[in-house]
Amino acid sequence: MTGAAPGYDVQVLAHGLGGSSDLPIPFTYALLGGAWALTFTFAVMALAWKKPRFDPARQGRPLPRWVTAAVDSPAVRWTVALLALLLAAWVAVAAIFGPQTGENALPGVFYVLLWVGLVAVSVVIGPVWRLLSPARTLYRLLPMSRRPPPLTYPERLGCWPAVFGLFAFVWLELASPNPGSLWAVKVWLLVYLIAVLAGAIAFGTRWPARADPFEVYGIFVSRLAPLRRNDDGRIAIGNPFDHLPSLPVRAGTIGVVSVLLGSTAFDSFSALPGWRTFVDDTSGGSAALAVLLRTIGLLTFALIVAVTFWLAARATGGVDRETRRRLPGLMAHSLIPIVVGYIFAHYLTYLIERGQQTILRLADPFGTGWLGDVEVSYLLSMHPGVLATLKVAFVVLGHVAGVVAAHDRALRVLPKRHRLTGQLAMMLVMTGYTFMGLWLLFGG
Repeated sequence: MTGAAPGYDVQVLAHGLGGSSDLPIPFTYALLGGAWALTFTFAVMALAWKKPRFDPARQGRPLPRWVTAAVDSPAVRWTVALLALLLAAWVAVAAIFGPQTGENALPGVFYVLLWVGLVAVSVVIGPVWRLLSPARTLYRLLPMSRRPPPLTYPERLGCWPAVFGLFAFVWLELASPNPGSLWAVKVWLLVYLIAVLAGAIAFGTRWPARADPFEVYGIFVSRLAPLRRNDDGRIAIGNPFDHLPSLPVRAGTIGVVSVLLGSTAFDSFSALPGWRTFVDDTSGGSAALAVLLRTIGLLTFALIVAVTFWLAARATGGVDRETRRRLPGLMAHSLIPIVVGYIFAHYLTYLIERGQQTILRLADPFGTGWLGDVEVSYLLSMHPGVLATLKVAFVVLGHVAGVVAAHDRALRVLPKRHRLTGQLAMMLVMTGYTFMGLWLLFGG
């Protein structure tokens, strides 16, 4: 990542994938493998998958009742929420009174545990940020939380506030002049806390459910979690492909997935020497112009995802105007596996190895040395072949899952005579995403 603060541990923020030297798998083989995987998947589904198989109304296999009782217990939920609030307070203490250098734990918590770790936990368990969010817990501790909120959240806003919040995060990470600055991260988190808490006071819990970027992020990726709630409230386990189409279609839904996918792609792209040279030469040493160029690049990547997906979803015949208008939202859930796959491919080493480093810094935020000789295990970096295979597999499997989800939804919403031809544009776009993802994965 560019623009790290002087003296800051640049490695913590330089989480791009690096060049093809990190990935011993031949690029041509990876590209051909990805193309064949998608083509074969689409061909099999076109010939053998003639009826929808995934149903969001299908109930999962319920777990024992004591599991639901334990999870829903007020004592358990309050204990977890308060422990998360105490952890947030500990991070704040470490940020303020710990070393104001690259050894501080705050950026690692912000960029690693919160941004990437949230995906990993949400994909396995579900939307945990609803419970862990310090802003939600603070709101629940206020007396006014037990009264109806004074204002009603305007549903026409959908999740657009979260879209802007997500873009603000990735802008700080990828386009700001000093993403490694402790001061910048502190200000961002303070503004975030005030915005979420003030919105909850005004609109109730509907505000964080629509506007908190981390909560909305977790809700989206949790649609791939095997755990969910049945209609009777019991916790159950089931097919994630049944859960995936249950993603609510609201204003801003396409914006959320476009920012998530586009920013991850731009992160890889911004590490390419050609882009860095272009920014340096064009800005001529002007920090403001360099920030503007990176901001335009980041916004361009998000817009490319949004526009190409929107056009592909609408490129079908035999539907009325209202159905065509709704198609992008109805197909938006098919981008979630691609987002998750690319995030794990892009940040796998970053999450596991830098995550360990962050936890160690949190355990000893003032550098007392009580941990002794405990060190980070660089197991993945020491096995580049395994790491390369995992990264390529995440990209390819994410795109295959996206094609499967899109195909099944097309069978449900498209007229019979257009069910195959109506998917061709989406197939081409997803193939393009695959090629671009693998190209960026190998450092261009």
